[in-house]
Amino acid sequence: MQKLIERAARDLIGSQYVIALTGAGISTESGIPDFRGANGIWTRNPEAEREAYHTYQRFKADARGYWEEKLRGSSVIGDLVKGVEKAKPNPGHYALAKLEKMGILKCVITQNIDNLHQKAGSKHVLDYHGNAFKLRCPKCGNRFDLKEYDLEKLKDEGKLPPLCPICKIAIKEDIVHFGEPIPQDILKRSWEEVLKCDLMLICGTSAVVYPFAELPRIARQRKIEKEGKIESGLYLARQAPAVTIIEVNAGPTPLTHEGISDYLIQGKTGDILPKIAGEIEK
Repeated sequence: MQKLIERAARDLIGSQYVIALTGAGISTESGIPDFRGANGIWTRNPEAEREAYHTYQRFKADARGYWEEKLRGSSVIGDLVKGVEKAKPNPGHYALAKLEKMGILKCVITQNIDNLHQKAGSKHVLDYHGNAFKLRCPKCGNRFDLKEYDLEKLKDEGKLPPLCPICKIAIKEDIVHFGEPIPQDILKRSWEEVLKCDLMLICGTSAVVYPFAELPRIARQRKIEKEGKIESGLYLARQAPAVTIIEVNAGPTPLTHEGISDYLIQGKTGDILPKIAGEIEK
């Protein structure tokens, strides 16, 4: 493993534009359960998963009922958010923030809704599936801090749902539900980052949830021309991958098996990422 860590450090140092994709695996080390793992929320409660598929339609059909249910704390996502409030970043989060501070890492695109990258000090974070501490207008896309709305007071006064101050329509939590499109601003910026990067770190994601799982595949399709010398002494241009893709995961994923990633460093992100950052510091 040490040789792979050293290789990753060299690759990062030699790159011009590094981004990281992160998933549930980096947050489980902070005590936040995933959804489909061995002890995942939906593994233990399949009915909750079935209900989750209807949440977005419920908001569109009855925004008031959606918010009343959320404030009763009767939803699994609501319970998860309560747990997230107490969670703290772990060494994996801090290592990515350190890489950003070094000027190496340019952006984190995360599936997680827990805000832990921001808590650890990362400044350039795209919350692909939303952020549990924000609200969002489905029309104009503006986001609002939870603290801007006294939701309990609105409930007591019979004034639910909360309204967008610009569009005057019901707003929802920023979390992206099943059947809900990824917000256009996040989708666009994520594509821009993927098309700019020359190294992608994939940390703690199974890479099976779409459209997030498309991002490394889009990166792998990018090619550049490299000039090389052949035996006759002539120089010929050839197509080569434009992006180095490194996985830091507990085990192999479809990206490993399909040859999307260049190599896998197997283990906990909280162990491996700090070692890579430390190797770069040397």
